[in-house]
Amino acid sequence: MTRRGWAALAVLATSALSALSLGNALYLYISLLLALVFLYSFVTCLWARLSARCEQYLTEASVSRGGRVSLSVRAEHHCPLPVSALRSVIIYNGQEREFLFPVRRYRAQERRLPLEARHVGVYQAGMKELSVSDIFGLFRFRVKLDSPSFLTVLPRPFDIEKPHMFLGEDGSAALARTQEDYSAPEDVRAYQVGDAMKRIHWKLSSRKRELLVRRFETPAPPDTLIILDCDEPQGGESVTEGAEYLRDAMCETAVAVARMQMEDGSPVRLPIYGTHANEFSSDHAGGLALLQEMLAAQPFGGGEDFARVLNLELRRMRRTGAAVIITTRLDAQIVEGISHIRRMGPSARLYLVTYSPEAPEYQPYVARLQHHLVEVCYVTPA
Repeated sequence: MTRRGWAALAVLATSALSALSLGNALYLYISLLLALVFLYSFVTCLWARLSARCEQYLTEASVSRGGRVSLSVRAEHHCPLPVSALRSVIIYNGQEREFLFPVRRYRAQERRLPLEARHVGVYQAGMKELSVSDIFGLFRFRVKLDSPSFLTVLPRPFDIEKPHMFLGEDGSAALARTQEDYSAPEDVRAYQVGDAMKRIHWKLSSRKRELLVRRFETPAPPDTLIILDCDEPQGGESVTEGAEYLRDAMCETAVAVARMQMEDGSPVRLPIYGTHANEFSSDHAGGLALLQEMLAAQPFGGGEDFARVLNLELRRMRRTGAAVIITTRLDAQIVEGISHIRRMGPSARLYLVTYSPEAPEYQPYVARLQHHLVEVCYVTPA
């Protein structure tokens, strides 16, 4: 029962008591009228509640940031008497808003509610609550609903400059040298016109009575290591939804670097030291969708300290050709960690995601990084 219902019930009790105590017919008629209103409201509201059916679904389970999806809602009830419009509560992006859903008797109504994908993440989206009320607003009953669905907002990559490999090659030079390295034989094959004479396996050829040529191991190309700061973004306090836009920019920068490298068949590794620890590894563009989903599902905050993450990743430097570091913070410990990575051999590029790239507190750290031949790039969230 609503507040209006309790107020009407108090009026009914008062008029009934007055009719019984004073014997006045007017109070008796008022009491009977209110009782009929209560009976009508209760019956119609309960009937609509028991016969109500509601279905909801998202037109798409995932969408790139900046896109739109629709929440499709289909509702009906079979009460022949007039009732009020269905009142629904829509939840999305952690916020709730009410929506009136007029439903005609014996006829299903379908509505599409647009939802904007403003920020990267996984959000609950759908009707959290649906209630039916009588035309007088005295009673309100909730309709049983399925749990809301989840919408995955994926990071949208952009074009960036390809990182340089400081191993001295992109893998092809290492392949040529290994083919000339007789300490790494893998197999033999029949001689073909144009094969170098020094690759012929003379002893085995004399036993088999045919020319056989050594085959050598094909080395894997060096990895591109992407180190993403999964801690709470820093520096967005002065901007509305600043932390969310910083998180979007970090995820989209990581996806942009990975896409560029994997399009050329270069292996990419991205360890995630956030609340849900994980690691992405792929060397083909088909794995980009998996990376987007992993980053969207990662809540930023509560992970390992980023300076410690840089030190932990030093163990990968033997197979790393380029290290790409993405963060919103810059201090002495982080600068020292990036410098250690650069001294281990691979190239290093820092993407500093910030609203104030010209801030004076960054300049000494940037100068130190450039002194160690670390490329510093700025990303300003849009």
